Amino acid sequence: MSIVQFLFLGAVFISAFAGVMFVISLVAPSPVQQRLRRHLNEVAPAGADPGTQWVARLARLSGPLAKLSVPSEGWEKSALRTRFMNAGFRGDSAPTVYFAAKTVLAIAIPSVLWLGLMASASAVPANRILFILVLASAIGFFLPNFGLTYIVNVRKREIFERFPEALDLLTICIEAGLAIDAAIARIAQEMAATSQILSEELHLVTLELRAGSAKEKALRNLAMRTGVEDIDSLVAMLIQAERFGTSVADSLRVHAESLRIKRRQRAEEAAAKVSLKLLFPLIFCFFPALLGVLMGPAFIQISRALLPAMAGH
Repeated sequence: MSIVQFLFLGAVFISAFAGVMFVISLVAPSPVQQRLRRHLNEVAPAGADPGTQWVARLARLSGPLAKLSVPSEGWEKSALRTRFMNAGFRGDSAPTVYFAAKTVLAIAIPSVLWLGLMASASAVPANRILFILVLASAIGFFLPNFGLTYIVNVRKREIFERFPEALDLLTICIEAGLAIDAAIARIAQEMAATSQILSEELHLVTLELRAGSAKEKALRNLAMRTGVEDIDSLVAMLIQAERFGTSVADSLRVHAESLRIKRRQRAEEAAAKVSLKLLFPLIFCFFPALLGVLMGPAFIQISRALLPAMAGH
């Protein structure tokens, strides 16, 4: 075993051991804290989330790494901050983990590739190794961007699919005599069983209204946090209906129907794309295998019949 292979195996062992110990330190509770809680009979607060505590602890550990990728200034007011809100990351630890992941992946992926190339027996030119390492570093740096985009798209889709039901409940509550703020608070409770994301967003609107924020500002903050265009148009419609004194229930009913039509059109569009998406797997995967199964015996019989005749000539 060469020295490069020995170093590669050692690096893999150390990284795996460090990763396992780090996960154990996050998951396993502290014995001292358990004894103190039993002694003092402490009860965790109702809103405490173990996942949030892990993220906060991870953010504290990855703070020095995050400083290597954080932009110099002005990123708090940029579109990236809005994307964090669209993804549902409202805590202060989310940007730290995000930029730390950029730094770690940009260094770890090319390092592992370099060790793998050095441990392999095949000789690779130096310029090609450099190109591969630079490409791997770029992929690792931009990989959190793709992850964040995926989370934002999934969250927007869920809000868009569940929003017509919320509008129906809002229409019923308003027709029953409730004000908009009371109706939103009621819907936030009812939607918790079907869509936790939409329920949390509506609950935040209720908290802003209770804190004394203007109704127009709270609704516009809802549209900014979700990033869904249909909610933005709904907020504009509610503001105009309140200003001009028109019927809010009729406007909500029309808007809910338009959202259902739009959702059905998206489903029809996705269904129409299925045939085109199945074309390439059928051509390159299914048809060759089917052709081999059907025509294989015929080819064998033809070859058995023709080969003796050709050999006789």
